[in-house]
Amino acid sequence: MNLRNIAIIAHVDHGKTTLIDRLLSQSGSFRENQKVAERAMDSNDLERERGITILAKVTSLNWKETRINIVDTPGHADFGGEVERILNMVDGAVLLVDAAEGPMPQTKFVLQKALKLGLKPIVLINKIDRPDGRHVEVVNEVFDLFAALEATDEQLDFPIIYGSAKQGWMSKTPEKQEDNMAALFDVIVSHFKPPVIEPGPFRLLVTTIEANPFLGRVLTGRIRSGSVKTNMAVKSLARDGTTVETGRVSKVLSFRGLERIPVEEAFAGDIVAISGLVTTTVADTICDPAVTEPIQAQPIDPPTLTMTFRINDGPLAGKEGDKVQSRVIRDRLLREAEGNVALKVTASETETDAFEVAGRGELQLGILIETMRREGFELTVGRPRVVFKIDEATGEKLEPIEEVVVDVDEEYTGIVVQKLSERRAEMRDMRPSGQGRQRIVFHAPTRGLIGYQGELMSDTRGTAIMNRLFHAYAPHVGEIPSRHTGALLSNSDGDAVAYAIFNLQDRGPMFIEHGTKVYAGMIIGEHTRGNDLELNVIKGKKLTNVRASGKDEAVVLTPPIKMSLEKALAYVGEDELVEITPKSIRLRKIYLDPNERKRMSRTKEADAVA
Repeated sequence: MNLRNIAIIAHVDHGKTTLIDRLLSQSGSFRENQKVAERAMDSNDLERERGITILAKVTSLNWKETRINIVDTPGHADFGGEVERILNMVDGAVLLVDAAEGPMPQTKFVLQKALKLGLKPIVLINKIDRPDGRHVEVVNEVFDLFAALEATDEQLDFPIIYGSAKQGWMSKTPEKQEDNMAALFDVIVSHFKPPVIEPGPFRLLVTTIEANPFLGRVLTGRIRSGSVKTNMAVKSLARDGTTVETGRVSKVLSFRGLERIPVEEAFAGDIVAISGLVTTTVADTICDPAVTEPIQAQPIDPPTLTMTFRINDGPLAGKEGDKVQSRVIRDRLLREAEGNVALKVTASETETDAFEVAGRGELQLGILIETMRREGFELTVGRPRVVFKIDEATGEKLEPIEEVVVDVDEEYTGIVVQKLSERRAEMRDMRPSGQGRQRIVFHAPTRGLIGYQGELMSDTRGTAIMNRLFHAYAPHVGEIPSRHTGALLSNSDGDAVAYAIFNLQDRGPMFIEHGTKVYAGMIIGEHTRGNDLELNVIKGKKLTNVRASGKDEAVVLTPPIKMSLEKALAYVGEDELVEITPKSIRLRKIYLDPNERKRMSRTKEADAVA
């Protein structure tokens, strides 16, 4: 049977997953009466809630005489480790671009990876029905992007398809000619070549990994040569050629629609999932015992952010979650790092029961924390810090710089430029992007962007869209101003009382409400001044048996600031932690005892003077 392996690549939110839904339904992969969730490929709860793809997934469909394996890839650069590996597994890529937004930072990121591997993409201009669509300019922008990324003449000669995935039609012209996706199917089959089959015995490069309660470790990849059968003896080789393990294949699973079905044998060129091996991981080669050379795997971009994950040692530890021990947290983090090669987990050098987790960005680390929280874990995490490098030639300190693209209404451009300049960003470009909006491009240090998303939303009344992409390591740009307000701290343990909160509201906005459990050293609000202030929020009104002449006034509380996980991670300072449990997100000082806090701040000041 004819075979095509393709990936769909795009910037986050340009419609990849919706496109695959339509391709599946129009190719007859679903029964007429079958109920299928919208964005069927986003199977993870967090993916559905956030509307983004986090994990790459494979599906397969038949069109006429051809079977097409399609991989839905993440569009967010934080999950770029996934994208790089996926593109190694396919022979072609469909680059999806929004007809109004045009190429965005992550479009550039995924396209750069595809062109580097020699893939010749098809360009699909999606959402052509948008009232603010500008497909002619967008096609020119895409061509300029290809040229800027040094595409070859062959790669520049890309076919263009227009359409609306949501409405279920594609056409070779911007005008709607069909009521189906046939034009896209036909171009996929004619433009992309069948997979190249290499001679020799069975070899497969592991691209993704998942844990299955029944099959154990399930490893997905494309068969480069030979074939694989159930119960066949195999071994796995690491990137340096050393043997990782030997074993037998217990199951060979082939992709059909959204399901994986067991097959007796799979052949070179096909994308399959294999179970039966215990320690083999991503970037390892599974092969016939006679093979000695591993398949070359792409090096992964280095992590740029790190965070400390600790046990929850606060007074409320163990009240809301059932996974609190450092051993359990360690095992979970190592399991995550096994399947996600863009994460690095190491034991902390300064603290016991703590681990350093380095990743691509705040979103990737935030999603890991949210996943663990839903699994019943309790933990505390410190403020995200950037991963510095030392230039071997000059000994100079280097830090990660990101390309930041902000789309914003014209009236707010001044405040965006001002705030990002304060954070040591350098403006590189500014141009109108239609409908009274501007697109501003900056090169900004990753340090300066930590916590900026929330501020940007407040400054622009929620109308700005910010996209970030790792640019390069560059010399350290100097100090960046941090949070200028202090914290309001609880000085005792108990339940917060409305009367006490009401009387303390003038000290600053509160993060808690009546009935919230608090403890000494917990952050309950933001002080309007630069220093920390300890308050008693559990003190109720004194009652006497003397009736007052005036009526009691009703206590009216200002609604508290609700801290989401992302907001909390961006808010905490160097001496603070975010406490995460399945039910609560709390902010606290690292040292809960006020005397210990004073002692540590004196030590820090003495070290700074020395």
